[in-house]
Amino acid sequence: MKFTKSILSAAIALAAISASAQRFQIYGDYSYLHFSPTIGGVQSREFNGGGGGAQLNFLKIFSIKADFTAYASTPFTVTYSGPVVTPSGSIPAGTYSTHGDLLTYLCGPELIIPIPKVKPFGEVLFGGSQTNAYTNLANQINQAGGSISIPTQHPFTLAAGGGLDLDITKRLGIRLAEFDYVLTRYHNPLTNDSSQNNFRYCGGLILKF
Repeated sequence: MKFTKSILSAAIALAAISASAQRFQIYGDYSYLHFSPTIGGVQSREFNGGGGGAQLNFLKIFSIKADFTAYASTPFTVTYSGPVVTPSGSIPAGTYSTHGDLLTYLCGPELIIPIPKVKPFGEVLFGGSQTNAYTNLANQINQAGGSISIPTQHPFTLAAGGGLDLDITKRLGIRLAEFDYVLTRYHNPLTNDSSQNNFRYCGGLILKF
């Protein structure tokens, strides 16, 4: 009898844990990215975009999160007063203007402080990204007689930070703010640099299931 009760108690506990480990939510958000292209003569650029993702919550304090964000095209302009020779080719003197967009795809753990109504969280997300800004700029340079070669890149990308969610109802929440340091590892042959230190803000709506 005691054995049967123990089995039943374990089954109930396991069911409760399983249920708590299957709280699923999706979200959509606006995102602002302050991007540092590490190109001489080009200041940091501002990307505006949006995206969304999904996360599976475990025991109210931990989740696994998948995040996808696309940023609209933004202008890039650089001026060279004289010819420049780089490890990847030559750049004639002139002013070169183009546009570029950006996509990030990330996944990783999130820790949540389960305060009623308000949910502070911290996260570390890993994955990749893609931008055509460097390739488009190289194409403009080459059309003017340059010889820069920039292959398509999908480099390692990291986002680390945190934010604050607000519960509106049992099924609906608002992401008031999420702030992340974003590291991208684009190889930039114009300066032979391979790291960009960026910053992003996100905010949007959350649907819970």
